[in-house]
Amino acid sequence: MSPVFLFFVIFAYFALLLAVAWRTSRNADNDSFFIGNKRSHWALVAFGMVGTTLSGVTFISVPGAVGRDGFGYLQITLGYVLGYLVIAAVLLPLYYRLCLTSIYHYLDVRLGRRAYQSGAAFFIVSRTLGATARLYLVVNILQATILDRLGVPFWATNLAILLMILLYTYEGGVRTIVWTDTLQTAGMLAGLLTCTWFMLQALQLDVSASLARLQDAGLARVFDWNVDSPGYFWKQVVAGAFITIAMTGMDQEMMQKNISVRTLAGAQKNMLLLTFILVCVLALFLFLGGLLHLYAAEAGVTATGDRLFPAIVMQHLPAAVQLIFFVGLVSALFPSADGAITALTSSFCIDLLGIQRRGDLPEASRKRWRHRVHLGFCALFLVLVMVFKWIDSASMIGVILKLAGYTYGPLLGLFGFGLLTRRAVRERWVPAVVLAGPALCALLEWQQGALFGSYRLGLELLLINGLFVMAGLWLISTPAPRDTGAVAAR
Repeated sequence: MSPVFLFFVIFAYFALLLAVAWRTSRNADNDSFFIGNKRSHWALVAFGMVGTTLSGVTFISVPGAVGRDGFGYLQITLGYVLGYLVIAAVLLPLYYRLCLTSIYHYLDVRLGRRAYQSGAAFFIVSRTLGATARLYLVVNILQATILDRLGVPFWATNLAILLMILLYTYEGGVRTIVWTDTLQTAGMLAGLLTCTWFMLQALQLDVSASLARLQDAGLARVFDWNVDSPGYFWKQVVAGAFITIAMTGMDQEMMQKNISVRTLAGAQKNMLLLTFILVCVLALFLFLGGLLHLYAAEAGVTATGDRLFPAIVMQHLPAAVQLIFFVGLVSALFPSADGAITALTSSFCIDLLGIQRRGDLPEASRKRWRHRVHLGFCALFLVLVMVFKWIDSASMIGVILKLAGYTYGPLLGLFGFGLLTRRAVRERWVPAVVLAGPALCALLEWQQGALFGSYRLGLELLLINGLFVMAGLWLISTPAPRDTGAVAAR
């Protein structure tokens, strides 16, 4: 398919996003930007959050990893289900009871201002690195398949996409993103379903026959019972649960959309619906990944990992499928960054600058500060995507999960200590403790051969990091609870 035509398809898709943004951002204020005026419908939020949760990493990396891991990702998915249930039963009631705009204000209520600022800072680091890694993956594929042939340099592609995202998130924030994410999730799922159907036709298989072929080829294996393996079943399930709790329940971007729903019951229904849809979609991505590997073996395709899916689509499938693939890919691209930039802007303005707490600051001044911060994060994304281009990892999903283990661990430790204990901390030592957790994890990973023999640390690093931080907070705590300590027990 002509790269010029595909370029115009992307342009038309962006024009549609702008039209949605214009419609939803009229008369928007800071409350619209931060929590959508608490008027979002729970079913709409749930469907839109599927695209945010999966993003371009799932669209490209999960199918590409089947050749190495089989359907082992389903082990992590089982953990995801447990994590979402904990969020619905424990964290959402807490956030609604405290009427939070930023979820990190809970840390202020429970552990003090230093814990609050430390949690917000780690969220900003975590989400910035994770979102730019996801954005890089999709931008790089667009570059390789379309824009290199048009002579457009990577930096210009990166800049143009971030400018697009800036245009449709600048005013409406969460109120706009709830609608644009719904549109983008629909586009991504359309691409997934279409590509799966065409791969079945290309292989001349039905679903049951294809599953038998995948089993024979060793691509449908799910469970890993080797204790020393990074993919060990219980390690994956436990890690998946805590990844979800940390990267969704303790993440301002994800919870910002949840708490934009008017009632707690609506937010909980949103979380349960999201869980059901997500499990189905992840299973379908893995099934597609198996089909892609079967086809690659028959057609002599040598691409692997993140490059397998686009290579087969662009070189072996009809032009109509290429078009739908690109709609799905672009639909996966924008949720990688739009919600992240909005949530980072919200957290920086509310948690670090404190513009919502300053009663003397006029609404116009707050809005100016929000615009400046929003522009600043767009510029930071531009730089970090270029850094990931320089690194150029073959499988970005591994990079993202590794980063999450180091950066979300302190959040897990802070929230866990607040929820599971009633002790008060000596606030001045909190920043040192939350920095010590990742440092100790790095040391542990460096020396794991000497300490654990053949056993290798994997996704459980997130939990270990959280436990280090909780232990450190215990050491700097006192038995006497703060006045607001009962929040953790209620």
